[in-house]
Amino acid sequence: MSGKVTLRDIANEVGLSPTSVSLVLNDRPCKVSAANKQHIKEVARRKRYVPNQIARSLVMQRTNTLGLIVPNIESRFFSSLASSLERRCREHGYALFITNSESTESDSELVRLLMNRGVDGLFIVVSDELTTDAGLVGALTQLPVPFVMVDRVVEGVAGDRVRFNNEEGGHRATEYLLDNGHECVACLVNKNSNTGRERMAGYERALRERGIEPDPALELQTDYYINDAFRASAALLDTEATAVFASSDNIALGLLKRLFSEGLHVPDDYSVVSYDNSAADTLFEPALTSIEQNVAELSDVAFEVMLERIADKDAAATPVERILEPKLVVKASVA
Repeated sequence: MSGKVTLRDIANEVGLSPTSVSLVLNDRPCKVSAANKQHIKEVARRKRYVPNQIARSLVMQRTNTLGLIVPNIESRFFSSLASSLERRCREHGYALFITNSESTESDSELVRLLMNRGVDGLFIVVSDELTTDAGLVGALTQLPVPFVMVDRVVEGVAGDRVRFNNEEGGHRATEYLLDNGHECVACLVNKNSNTGRERMAGYERALRERGIEPDPALELQTDYYINDAFRASAALLDTEATAVFASSDNIALGLLKRLFSEGLHVPDDYSVVSYDNSAADTLFEPALTSIEQNVAELSDVAFEVMLERIADKDAAATPVERILEPKLVVKASVA
């Protein structure tokens, strides 16, 4: 069995130095004629040359790896984001390390872990947007590589951001319920996150535009987990609400679980608009009308921002913010 083909093997056949061959195969500037460059690449293909990735990284000062930190990887939205972003990276020759965080402390730990892996850049969906944790803020501020905050942002941290217009999404969801004749609309929302607060602000704006003053008793606090939403939904039954804006698909699942346990049905007893449109219709009966955040668009734009930042290499460049527009997807949960 023949041994692994080396740069020296190719160099001996083309009559040039291993250094020249390395520069050509790594697309680095060199004084090699176009004809010889073509010859080198043809020989490398014929011999099925596989570059030493570690050595190549030292030459290029890049590893062609990126890191992603997401909270709650079990969430359909975040698992879809991870899958879409990994596919985008692979199409452009990058490997993506995907990590799952459970807290701000985990965020900081994973930033250090990925940096030790030598990633060229970092995508992060923070666990807590309202964090003032000095460890995480310091870790992000001092990163020697580009980073992009995706979907959620930490205020006060100067970095590139790609996210959806949550306020507009909340407005469109509530407006649709109002357009269908519902005058008493409740909101199940995580008020302990910027994302939730922005969606609730859109909910309140839609109400005020119709001359309805928001009622705090209809703004029900829940975390983004199904069991939390199940517990929070109990208070809904003591209100006059006929419709609910559930500000994430997990929250909607908790709401439906509560309604089912009480023998209530959607849309006969309550009309519901969800958020994310990331849960498969098989999870819901009937299929939920929802505000869609296009995960493919989010990952595409985040990756484009990362590539631009890696190519630019200007650490002092002004951070960019790309705000994407959500859309309403009408199904069968509103009557």
